Amino acid sequence: MLKEKVEDALNKQIELEAYSSQLYLSMASWAEKNGFNGSSEFLYIHADEERGHMLKLFHYINDRDGHAIVPPLKQPPVSFESITAVFEEILSHERMISDSINDLVAICVDEKDFTTQNFLQWYVSEQIEEENLAKTNLDKLNMLGDAKANMYLFDKDMAAQSTTGGGTAV
Repeated sequence: MLKEKVEDALNKQIELEAYSSQLYLSMASWAEKNGFNGSSEFLYIHADEERGHMLKLFHYINDRDGHAIVPPLKQPPVSFESITAVFEEILSHERMISDSINDLVAICVDEKDFTTQNFLQWYVSEQIEEENLAKTNLDKLNMLGDAKANMYLFDKDMAAQSTTGGGTAV
């Protein structure tokens, strides 16, 4: 059975994961609308992955006799200055999610909920991958510069990542 403090913190994480899915969905729509179809495909896939992260928390809470709560969602941004701005936002967002997961693990340690702490290790590892992928993609963009031909190459790379599984998470 979950302690109330842990259950509350897990439900807050559900809200963050749900927002992540919405954010990536919004970014995907913007990218698609602005001719970045490869990036859009990449972001749509990752919006689904973020929803999966949320559902994993849902099932865990309910399996431990808690109550997973569907959160209200705030509206994510609907437009972005550039594809580089999208990937800057992704990196910033993923770092915030990592901080939140770390805070959640700390609560579990304080509450001596080692079962949930163990469950959260998957998220800790996943965040390392997500931050690394976001940083790698942003590094590529910064290396290429803003020339349209370079944006075409970057977008093609994002399409390839989407079809080959080159990066399991954003």
